[in-house]
Amino acid sequence: MSGRYALKGEEAATSLSGDAGTIVAMRPRPRSWSTLRKHKGILAGGSILAVLVAAALLAPLIVTNDPRLISAYTHLRAPNAYYFFGTDSQGRDVYSRVIYGARLSLFVGCFTSVTTLIFGTLIGMVTSYYRRADAIIMRVIDGMMAFPGIILAIGIMAVRGPSVANVIVALTIVGTPRVVRLVRSLVLGLREIPFVEAAVASGNPDVRIMWRHILPNILAPLIVQASITFADAILAEATLSFLGAGAPPEIPSWGSMLADSKNLLQQAPWTMFFPGAALALAIFGLNLLGDGLRDLLDPRLRER
Repeated sequence: MSGRYALKGEEAATSLSGDAGTIVAMRPRPRSWSTLRKHKGILAGGSILAVLVAAALLAPLIVTNDPRLISAYTHLRAPNAYYFFGTDSQGRDVYSRVIYGARLSLFVGCFTSVTTLIFGTLIGMVTSYYRRADAIIMRVIDGMMAFPGIILAIGIMAVRGPSVANVIVALTIVGTPRVVRLVRSLVLGLREIPFVEAAVASGNPDVRIMWRHILPNILAPLIVQASITFADAILAEATLSFLGAGAPPEIPSWGSMLADSKNLLQQAPWTMFFPGAALALAIFGLNLLGDGLRDLLDPRLRER
């Protein structure tokens, strides 16, 4: 395994020939378009995610009706030229609600993955680098992971109340322990690598060692974990909204749309099909993207 040895953008590789050792500097391979084309998962998942992001950003321009507009005269209309995805039991446009639901899901997923990654990385590095902190913090982390994630999130939402900010807080608390355990396992392995031991022997401060020598070497698995956390957060937000413990009812959400349509499956199947398809598509795209990033960033898989 190679460290960075404070060489920015370069890796050091040692090749032994007989009794003489020669150090050869090798630059990392550029990530060209031809390289990315080999990873179909990144292209497929990235394309799906790009379409969802574009739809969320352009929602005010591409929707046909107010997603919160209730009309008793248009309830349970089948999909047609005006209501592309039909209407629900309250006469609201399903197409417009699906588009605005993408805004909520992507917003919650993005912020949850970012906050989870930040807190999980900080806590994981501290616990793995300071043994006294490890003995205390990891017992708390183990206790948190003993609870099913969705049950813990529901309990937090019951205490804090329904709001988008509280959903992000709850999902961050639920997702952080997994990142902490991942970072801890990675850092414990890196601490025994010679370039980290050399940095310690040189008298570098602990913060500098973690920032300059350890963090750059764990970014690849953290990026993959971020995509997984993104997908989990979208699914968890939909689950909370389905159970009535998520975002407020006035905010369009895929989960709340599924909850409203659970008794209309035979009478109006489109009210469940389209939000369910959007949720499945988002999770599928993020999983493809995560698998592709893992194949691209893992050197063991890249060399095959």
